[in-house]
Amino acid sequence: MKEIDQEEAIARMQAFANARKPFIFVISYDKSRTIVEALEDIDPSQLLYNFSGITNIPPTLSATESEIEWQFTQPSRQSYHRSFTMVQDAERAGNSYLVNLTCRVPLTTNLSLRDIFLRTKARYRLWIHGKLVCFSPEIFVRLQNGIISSYPMKGTIDATLPLAREQLLRNPKEAAEHATIVDLIRNDLSMVADHVTVERYRYVEEITTHRGSILQTSTQINGHVRPFFQEHPGQLIMQLLPAGSITGAPKPKTMSIIHGAEPYDRGYYTGCMGIWQDGNIDSAVMIRFVDLEDGHLYYKAGGGITAMSDEESEYNEVIEKIYVPVC
Repeated sequence: MKEIDQEEAIARMQAFANARKPFIFVISYDKSRTIVEALEDIDPSQLLYNFSGITNIPPTLSATESEIEWQFTQPSRQSYHRSFTMVQDAERAGNSYLVNLTCRVPLTTNLSLRDIFLRTKARYRLWIHGKLVCFSPEIFVRLQNGIISSYPMKGTIDATLPLAREQLLRNPKEAAEHATIVDLIRNDLSMVADHVTVERYRYVEEITTHRGSILQTSTQINGHVRPFFQEHPGQLIMQLLPAGSITGAPKPKTMSIIHGAEPYDRGYYTGCMGIWQDGNIDSAVMIRFVDLEDGHLYYKAGGGITAMSDEESEYNEVIEKIYVPVC
């Protein structure tokens, strides 16, 4: 299993699609690194996946059942302040409406990357030996019977807070952030589809973690994919990346702001992972993510920053997202 560049990835995805051979894809945030493998060729000792119940987990494989130890070093306040200030200065200068600012957090746990994969409960899960584990609740795009759908997820709150649902839905900053991302995703889908419409707006989902539950808001956006992109899955996915929900708007300028504000390489974090079968695609944004670098584990998390954002609240939201979703 090797990493390939964007051009080779598109060609490989096309070859598998032409042969009607189901495959998975894993694409880094900047699209420079990609893994594309036919399902029949994947070695479960090197890569495990579960995408909406489609999985290669051997039935005899099970995780440890020990009590979870989960400790992390909170992001440096000084470093976060520097990044946050850079982002808001850029927004107040009119260069962006919304920037997704993320952090790289040292993590200590008694679980291996594979144990994290096996013990987590999430709609999309991926483990790559010696590299990463991802347990994402966020759909990137789904393509089924010619209909392409995206479900941007923006807005998070501790579910145990009094009137948490009402607080989340009435928060003006969260509402503005969500509206910006929905508008961006509508525009993105319009590059590959016609008749793009918002089907459900700002509905609330609950996610269970080892620390309790959190609430998040999502929106469903649908469109009729154009015939060319129906037949060219690699070009479809690459056209839509990076995902708007973990970048911001306008996307190209915001990516430049992110590059200056974040003191690390995102790698596969906030990239895309998914599966193609019989012309249909199911994929996820690679959030809720742990990777292994130079023998050390790092959790990567972040949130959307607007000109109205409060630094203390945004910093606490990052910490709230450093969880493992197990009961």
